[in-house]
Amino acid sequence: MLDTFLIITSVAPSSNRVLQTFASECPQNNMHFIVIGDSKSPAEFNLGNCDFYSLDQQKGLPFKTAGSLPECKYSRKNLGYLLAMRQGAKVIIETDDDNFPTAGFWEDRRSRQTSYILSNMGWVNIYRYYTIENIWPRGFALEHLRDEFIPLDNKTEDICCPIQQGLCNENPDVDGIYRLTLPLPLTFKRKGNIALGHGSWCPFNSQNTTWFKEAFPLMYLPTWCSFRMTDIWRSFIAQRIAWVNGWNILFHDATVYQQRNEHNILKDFEDEIPGYLNNGMICGELMKLDLKTGTSHIFENMMKCYNTFIKSGLIDKREIALLEDWVNDCKTMKLS
Repeated sequence: MLDTFLIITSVAPSSNRVLQTFASECPQNNMHFIVIGDSKSPAEFNLGNCDFYSLDQQKGLPFKTAGSLPECKYSRKNLGYLLAMRQGAKVIIETDDDNFPTAGFWEDRRSRQTSYILSNMGWVNIYRYYTIENIWPRGFALEHLRDEFIPLDNKTEDICCPIQQGLCNENPDVDGIYRLTLPLPLTFKRKGNIALGHGSWCPFNSQNTTWFKEAFPLMYLPTWCSFRMTDIWRSFIAQRIAWVNGWNILFHDATVYQQRNEHNILKDFEDEIPGYLNNGMICGELMKLDLKTGTSHIFENMMKCYNTFIKSGLIDKREIALLEDWVNDCKTMKLS
């Protein structure tokens, strides 16, 4: 896995146990480890086997994105993706500084997988296939929580899935409504691979996600929107564009467990309100778009999708300038 990179953005000190775990285990698994800091990062960060980029170092990077990204934004992670691309990455894995890897995290990753596949099913609560508990992923359209559950059939297929979401045990990615009303921790049952094909929507996050080279442009995290929606809305755009390329979004058994950093749950809830009110609508709008097939059209398709969010008032129009910088940076590396 010499061409595999792990990316985390963090303001934690180098004593953070997750960062130390990855710094120790990445070299053993031939994986590069990049941490992107921010303005609140400690002045001194010393962690072996980890390429840490302070804010000052980021500003000196040869990317247009480095000069335009604002501080104190999760989207600074975009610079980590670009760094990995420039260093020849073929696979990029991302997670956060409160997710510990299990043994399965280090297994080889392939863009083609054998999987159950769910197509043309509308909104699919993927968590229901891995547990009988009443739980749903952050970003799921709440008006569809009571939709009929359709069991898997016995048929699996060999599919192309350059975007893969691993689940997370103990403290999985759920929204503020769940955290305020229902219990944790939770351990998902092992179910194997389940993929969402054309017309089946489910959000995926940035906590345990694998991207293969053909899908690298879709990693772009928007800046000018709610913090709790940045990776969720990215996932909707990625799903929509994946379908026109014949790709499926793969979900698989948990390979991390989370010991969650301190959060203000009511603040999380507040930041999620634009999603509660609009996730179903915005995916409906994305479905109406006339997108072009082929990786050579990914950037054009991204522009169409982001303009849909802007017209809906969910993302500020300042996003387009950042997206243009991202596109220019990706094109210099001839990704598409």
